[in-house]
Amino acid sequence: MLTADQVLDQQKNLQASLFGLTAKAFEGYEKLVELNLQVAKTALGEAAETAQQAITVKDPQELWALQASLLQPTAEKAVAYSRHLYDIASSTSSEFVKLAESQVADAQVKFGAVVDNATKNAPAGTENAVALVKSAVAAANNAYESLHKAAKQASEIAETNFNAVTNTAVKATQNATRTAKRATA
Repeated sequence: MLTADQVLDQQKNLQASLFGLTAKAFEGYEKLVELNLQVAKTALGEAAETAQQAITVKDPQELWALQASLLQPTAEKAVAYSRHLYDIASSTSSEFVKLAESQVADAQVKFGAVVDNATKNAPAGTENAVALVKSAVAAANNAYESLHKAAKQASEIAETNFNAVTNTAVKATQNATRTAKRATA
């Protein structure tokens, strides 16, 4: 049975966790805003520079060369931007996962204590029921661990796939840029 102090402590812990998560969410949002502002500033400067270069173009060959010179850096910047977005999302979600894991671990410990207390005070002849409850708790904990491992593996696979796709995109852009440069030469 929980006492009033235990319930109050639980509420305080829950409130602290909620405010911690809110702070982490805002921190992630701030990083996203900073990234987008930085990208916008850079893009504006580059657009002005490209416009100046385009004004000086004298023939179609120079225009093709200018376009070819812009292709690879643009793709690389898009990949870098995607990586920054992924990093921000990943770090923010990892904070949520850490808190959830600590909350689940805490709940498991407390529930285990309740089950142990209940089994110690169980009347004689209920050994089978006690064993069934302990087995169910162990099975639930094992299921949680299996799900946690599967989620972690899925996250690792997603990151590996993301890296593979971005590397392929960069290589394809580099090849296209080389081809375009050869065509204009």
